Amino acid sequence: MRPLAGTVYEVEVTATAGWRAVSLGRATVANRRLALRWLRRQAHRLADGPGAPGVPGVRPIGFEGPAVPDGLRAWAHDPDQQEQAMARLEAGGSDVLTVLDPAAGLLVTLAGRPLRSGRAAPDRPLHGTRHLWRMAALER
Repeated sequence: MRPLAGTVYEVEVTATAGWRAVSLGRATVANRRLALRWLRRQAHRLADGPGAPGVPGVRPIGFEGPAVPDGLRAWAHDPDQQEQAMARLEAGGSDVLTVLDPAAGLLVTLAGRPLRSGRAAPDRPLHGTRHLWRMAALER
């Protein structure tokens, strides 16, 4: 399935702890390649930690252990994962990557979705609620 002409993408990074999801940053970009580039940059920025140079409007976050930074870096550097993420964006899927910080019980999600040009972005997180169910299952 090819994206429609005039399709723009909304991308977002969220952190979920328990039943609460917080947006760490969001952007609207002109195409899926720029969406993936934005998400990769955020993966690197988050992996580098709170002291790393930030992007205006995107909150830094720290982690309890190496699981999230290692997972974010591995995803950002893996060409196969990048191709899969591009395919998910092209198909209209929203979840690109979710990584768990087991020590803090925190999920970090990179997400994106296509929007038709001129359509206002909703105020809700892109990843929906299915990650909350994953989090509950992981806590058991």
